[in-house]
Amino acid sequence: MPELPEVETVRRGLIPVMEGRLIARAQVNRPDLRFPLPVGMAERLTGARVTGLRRRSKYILADLSTDETLLIHLGMSGRMLISGAVVGEFYHPAGEAPGQARGSPGLGEPAHPEPLKHDHVVLDMEGGARVTFNDARRFGAMDLMATSTWADHKLIAGIGPEPLSNDFHETWLAGRLKGATPIKSALLDQKNVAGLGNIYVCEVLHRAGIAPSRLARDVTRAEVARLVPLIREVLSEAIEAGGSSLRDYRQADGELGYFQHTFRTYDREGEPCTTCATPIARIVQSGRSSFFCPHCQR
Repeated sequence: MPELPEVETVRRGLIPVMEGRLIARAQVNRPDLRFPLPVGMAERLTGARVTGLRRRSKYILADLSTDETLLIHLGMSGRMLISGAVVGEFYHPAGEAPGQARGSPGLGEPAHPEPLKHDHVVLDMEGGARVTFNDARRFGAMDLMATSTWADHKLIAGIGPEPLSNDFHETWLAGRLKGATPIKSALLDQKNVAGLGNIYVCEVLHRAGIAPSRLARDVTRAEVARLVPLIREVLSEAIEAGGSSLRDYRQADGELGYFQHTFRTYDREGEPCTTCATPIARIVQSGRSSFFCPHCQR
């Protein structure tokens, strides 16, 4: 499932075609994804202007001029696909090489690819761009809510601080790491820190030298002090690389992310540790694989 860096990369990719622009036409092709879609969703989106695009944890939030906010969750296989032209910029449909005339600005209507089987929500934007939510497994979600109440939404309420914000700091994290919960599970708990998932927790714990099976209560204050900047470091590097492309994830422009090429532990079972050359080990915690170096992480 896309984690914070992947969702942030998609948000940034959507800004040029959505932020400040009118939704000229919205098309909703099915009644539900993981949850039922909002009643009258197409009508409520059509004619609304996107006043801002934000991210909270793993959710994209599009604030609208109608005082509603569109929540987007990519789920396991959801993708936001962009096609068409907007203000002189050219977004190439899949399979179309740059420079082809049919989609170029000034040469008639912008071209869009043929609809795909799992194109569930289609937004035709002011300026000619089309934004399509495609989700083969339908584990994603979309919802509409009053902008004034977005923080109370059932998927968002109770989420902890953003790891790249000033609200996330050593004192906060130290106060949350208690009890007999493994440190890996504690960092995956969205109430403790927003947006972290399996990939980046594995990477952070390796850099911190902490084994994923260590109990949260046994992590020292000095180790917590190392964890906070390392979490920020790993996430910032991943965002800069466009996220990690595993299975279904691609950026909004169709490009792959590249952070997976710098993984130190994740999905590297049996391969040498980049620090000491000890083979990377794997254990299963709460149904998820944890990758770590038995020598570097204690």
